[in-house]
Amino acid sequence: MSRIQSQPKIKSKNFAYEHEAGKTAISKNDSLLIDSIPQLFWLHSHVCKYLNLPLRQYLGVMNISEQEFNLLHYIHPEDVQVLDDFLHQAIVVEHKFEKSCRIRNQQGEYHWFLIQAELENSPIGGFKISCTNIHQGMKIHIESLALLRAHADMLDASVDCIIVVDPDGIITHMNKSACENFFGCADLKEFGMSWIEILPQAIRKKAKKAMLDANNGKNSRFNGMSFSKDSVYYWDNVLTPVLDVDGKTQSILCVSRDVTLQYLAEQKLKQGNERDELTGLNNRRAFKEKIRKLYTNARDKKQKLAVMLLDLDHFKTINDTLGYAAGDHLLRILSKRLKQTLEGRAFLARLGGDEFGVIIPHVRDIGELNEIAQLILKQLEIPITFAGNYINGGMSIGCGLYPDDASDIVELMKCADTALTDVKAQGRGGMRMFDQDMFNAVREHSAQQNCAHQIIRNLTIEAYFQPKVCLKSEKIIGYEALLRWRDEHNNIQSPARIAAAFNDYELSSRISEIMQNQVFKQITEWLAKGLKVVPISINAAPVEFMRDNFAEIFLKRLKTHAIPAKFVEIEVTEYHLAERGYEYVIRALKKLKANGVRIALDDFGTGHSSLTHLRDYPVDIIKVDCSFVQRLSEDKSIYAIVEGLAKLGPLLSMDIIAEGIETATQLQLLREMGCHIGQGYLFSPPVSAQQAEMQLLKRH
Repeated sequence: MSRIQSQPKIKSKNFAYEHEAGKTAISKNDSLLIDSIPQLFWLHSHVCKYLNLPLRQYLGVMNISEQEFNLLHYIHPEDVQVLDDFLHQAIVVEHKFEKSCRIRNQQGEYHWFLIQAELENSPIGGFKISCTNIHQGMKIHIESLALLRAHADMLDASVDCIIVVDPDGIITHMNKSACENFFGCADLKEFGMSWIEILPQAIRKKAKKAMLDANNGKNSRFNGMSFSKDSVYYWDNVLTPVLDVDGKTQSILCVSRDVTLQYLAEQKLKQGNERDELTGLNNRRAFKEKIRKLYTNARDKKQKLAVMLLDLDHFKTINDTLGYAAGDHLLRILSKRLKQTLEGRAFLARLGGDEFGVIIPHVRDIGELNEIAQLILKQLEIPITFAGNYINGGMSIGCGLYPDDASDIVELMKCADTALTDVKAQGRGGMRMFDQDMFNAVREHSAQQNCAHQIIRNLTIEAYFQPKVCLKSEKIIGYEALLRWRDEHNNIQSPARIAAAFNDYELSSRISEIMQNQVFKQITEWLAKGLKVVPISINAAPVEFMRDNFAEIFLKRLKTHAIPAKFVEIEVTEYHLAERGYEYVIRALKKLKANGVRIALDDFGTGHSSLTHLRDYPVDIIKVDCSFVQRLSEDKSIYAIVEGLAKLGPLLSMDIIAEGIETATQLQLLREMGCHIGQGYLFSPPVSAQQAEMQLLKRH
């Protein structure tokens, strides 16, 4: 028998009772009220039992008497004992209790109800039991618990350390991996400790910031490490906020992945990526990273920071003459010496080829930089040999200083590079500090190159022609084609405005191509008109020979226009034959001459004048520089030099042309010394193609 059938009597009154035939019943008004409530209701005592209408309808017991009814008969078997114990306990302590149980409906289905039991305060005592349907909510709750258990199992299956914390950073759950790694116990069940406090001290600051971001609804990530007795472990920590329907963080999922192997592999790869394979020095990547850090430090501490860029002089010549193995040997030896010299004073890197970079932190003054530069330069004074040959060379150094010269890294590097360029332009060798005049020169250089790009793009280049005349008859015997171009106002400009373009292979070659095609087209037109065309000389910039294909390209264009070689000449300046790469110039000139193109040596006397040039090189014409012609009447030594050339020319089977003749006196002196050809404003300035055509017509 269930314990629910024996209950104490309560003296207070709660319901109104009617006595009928020895039985006590609820009043009609109370029964109507109880039947109207949606909850299932059961009043149970020795003398009074009542089932409300919703309870009868749910159970399907419309006709059962209250005396025969026992709620426990409709409770799920798994819940019967629990409910019986629960009700008995309620009687003992005389207190209201509630319990969730499953009750069977008339279709035999069990639904969850919240059963609330309260002692009835009446003379006869008993229970008031109400049952509220919570089936849908309980179903969701049970499914959630099952899902949580499944998730917990899944979390435990992960090798990552997974921790769930509340917004205050208190741990509410840890998977087995986390328990094992943090506490050495995989079966830890009790939590509630602070997540920050279990982390190594070194990463707590980053963890706090990540926690703050997660509390603000943002995903966050940071790297960390942990230590064991003999190992260091590296972790990738990801914090993901779990938001409620209002978008507020209700919990945070912390996932820590062991990335030790990946980290060590990356460090090894990084070290390899930051080392120059040939010399073992830091490479360009490491240089950029280091200067970024040192610049930040110098800026924050208001210190000076210097950058030196080093470039070996004539390194290409070493490779060309002794081979690349010799060049590599030089780089290795020099790198070793520089590393030993600068150890502890500066950061050294090979930036590529024969270029090195040096970063000097917390510089005291320029005197210190000069001292370091001299130490660097001395490293090439000590002999270096390869296969029995000395391979020492010179070195140029450009230096920029922060904050004196520049306000950031980019400008600092530009300053050092500008200073290096200036050293090389001034003859190479030594160290040069940056100054503003250099920067102005660079700006002008850049402006000239931009202008050259523009006139090429806009096709505003024009070939002008200055006559060469027979000094005796003053008749035109040739022309020199000169570059002119029109500006935005349609004014004719000289090459001086784009001088920098002739040190750039691409620009110079493109301008040369336009000029050559214009000259060749003009010759073709004049020949077609039956004019007596005279040879036209075309200037070539030194840089055009640097790819060792000048002659081939020139001859191909000549052939395309079907022009006989006797109508064109090539003019090269004297210093072509003294610069690096002169061997390319000589090869090209010999090939051109072999194909009937005459060669003129321009500006003779302004460079490294040498009779060797006249004896060994394929030169047909010597053009005496205008500076000599203009001083003929003032300087006897100049007069003697020009006179000597005029007499030497016929002996060498060369034509001597005097440039820049502007006065009748100069003309007379040149005639007296036996010079037969000249050009200058005395005869004609450079003229357009149409004007040159008119001059040729007068020759008929």
